Amino acid sequence: MIAGLGAVVFYDALRLATYVFLQLIAGYHVPSPISEGGGVASAHFARPWAIPLVACGGALLGALLVFSIAPEAEGHGTDAAIDAVHHNPRGVRLRTVFVKIVASALTIGSGGSGGREGPTGQISAGFGSLLARTFDLSPEDARITVASGIGSGIGAIFGAPLGGAVLATEILYRDDFEVEALLPAFIASIVGYTVWGSFEGFGPLFGFVGNYRLTSATPLLWFALIGVLGGLVGLLYAKGFYGMVDAFARLPLPRWVRPAIGGAIVGCIALAIPEVLGTGYGWIQQSLGTHLLQIPLWIVLILPFARIATTGLSIGSGGSGGIFGPGMVIGAFVGAGVWRLLEPVVPSLGHDPAPYVIVGMMACFGSISRAPLAVMLMVAEMTGTLSLIVPAMLAVGLATLIVRRSDDTIYRSQLKSRAESPAHRILSGLPLLARVPVADAMVPARCVLVEPSDGDAFVRELEECGESAAPLTDSSGHYLGVVTLDALRERTSRHVEGVSDVPVDVTVAPVYMDVHLDVVLDILTSTPQTWATVIDAQRRVVGTVALSDIVQNYQRTARNYLRQLSEKGGATGLVEVVIADDSTYVGVPLRSSSIPRGVLITSIERGRDVIRPNGDTVLRARDRVTALGASQGLQQLARSSTMRGG
Repeated sequence: MIAGLGAVVFYDALRLATYVFLQLIAGYHVPSPISEGGGVASAHFARPWAIPLVACGGALLGALLVFSIAPEAEGHGTDAAIDAVHHNPRGVRLRTVFVKIVASALTIGSGGSGGREGPTGQISAGFGSLLARTFDLSPEDARITVASGIGSGIGAIFGAPLGGAVLATEILYRDDFEVEALLPAFIASIVGYTVWGSFEGFGPLFGFVGNYRLTSATPLLWFALIGVLGGLVGLLYAKGFYGMVDAFARLPLPRWVRPAIGGAIVGCIALAIPEVLGTGYGWIQQSLGTHLLQIPLWIVLILPFARIATTGLSIGSGGSGGIFGPGMVIGAFVGAGVWRLLEPVVPSLGHDPAPYVIVGMMACFGSISRAPLAVMLMVAEMTGTLSLIVPAMLAVGLATLIVRRSDDTIYRSQLKSRAESPAHRILSGLPLLARVPVADAMVPARCVLVEPSDGDAFVRELEECGESAAPLTDSSGHYLGVVTLDALRERTSRHVEGVSDVPVDVTVAPVYMDVHLDVVLDILTSTPQTWATVIDAQRRVVGTVALSDIVQNYQRTARNYLRQLSEKGGATGLVEVVIADDSTYVGVPLRSSSIPRGVLITSIERGRDVIRPNGDTVLRARDRVTALGASQGLQQLARSSTMRGG
């Protein structure tokens, strides 16, 4: 529901900003796709001098709003939402949502080269984060909620619910899927699309574009060419965009000034190439039919590169907007350029540019976003046709192979696979955590702050306890959030007075005492937290649990299970040894050491750290090693750990 409503609100805000900045002030009409009226572009600029001023002014207003209220709203938004799924699904602040709507409307509506998917994805992801905080969702459910928000928001504003749902599972990784999110994303996406369509209509964004029929294998050669070019241009898009990001980051200027500079340059480029203004969806519409022939050839050929540059100037400078939309324009004109160049000399190409434009969109952005299936489906829904799936599979496959060889992506918060996800990686390696309730590992809270009180009293309590943070409760003992010593001191330095101004972090996730340690570890590895407050069913604080508590309890549980196995099997057992200074194992990687055959090193304690060993792990003197294996091998390991040449 929120994804659909957020998409409507942002779309109307963007349409209003475009009308005010470009139409009223600058006297220029940008073209629009058929679902939005199919308007054509102005033949010339009524007030050319106003274009750079408008683009600069809109970017400046958006930047001032972002950097004064919610700096995390900077940039294209989708990366921030992906990062939230992996590392802190409860941490997207609600103010970010509102700032993103207004700032993106100002930036894109004044002519900035950006898309509208980033803001809408962040809107629904932010609301998903709010739900996770409000209902204390488990880490897994919180991740699925935020991921579904991303997909449903993008699917709604593009009128592509199926593609949006698949995008929710595919966009999180470069080479993997978050399969658990698929069914929830289906439901969220279709509801979001229904809300959007009830306000804005249910037709495809670019209308129903033809009904292509593949009658011979020859045209597949040209689609393959588009695939290769799409992959190469996609790589150029990613490298060019982040090159701009790095270049602007090095400028010795305030962050809010940089988007204004980028906007002014975009406005100057637009005087020669007006196709770089705004979202560019209207120009995609023009390229899908015979209107493409009315666009000068040099514009068709240069537009992909001009869009790469202007998107970097608009969004890479710190402006607010999406990079999905510009990727669609870039890919569309890669396909359009191939058709314009070859159509006069290759009869088999046909007289309709639409198939090549559509496949160009799929190949270019599907490859560099590392979400080829989702983008294929979305573009198919946006153009109302599935008849291009066969040539699209060829083009997208080739483009994706090219991009994968460089291991690059337009979304840098993507992880390579689920194996790199903090939650999936650790939980798969520590299965016994799912058997241990948190009540067995928690400890009494060393410090609990109770309202009503003032910040100075809280500072004294924390300092007396020697803690840097503590849970805050109301007078009845119900959990409210976490208060940190740093936040209290910062408040004091600003001379803020009053109980209501005590800084409470409500994004810090508590855990219920009836959950198991796998849920706790999931929270502590997917958020910045190093400990969690344990609460009962009435949300009263009953203790705390930290990573060290989990490690100690896990070791104790593992020993118990292994001893039980040893007692039952007789031939296997568990041993703990401390590596001596003169042991043959010191300084040698495990794969190269003389560890007896059939002995498995399960954990290594090094000081206060617990290391999960692999073949490259190098043992040090005084490491405490836990090993499982046959009794004879364990005896040999114990001897070799304590003496040289043993």
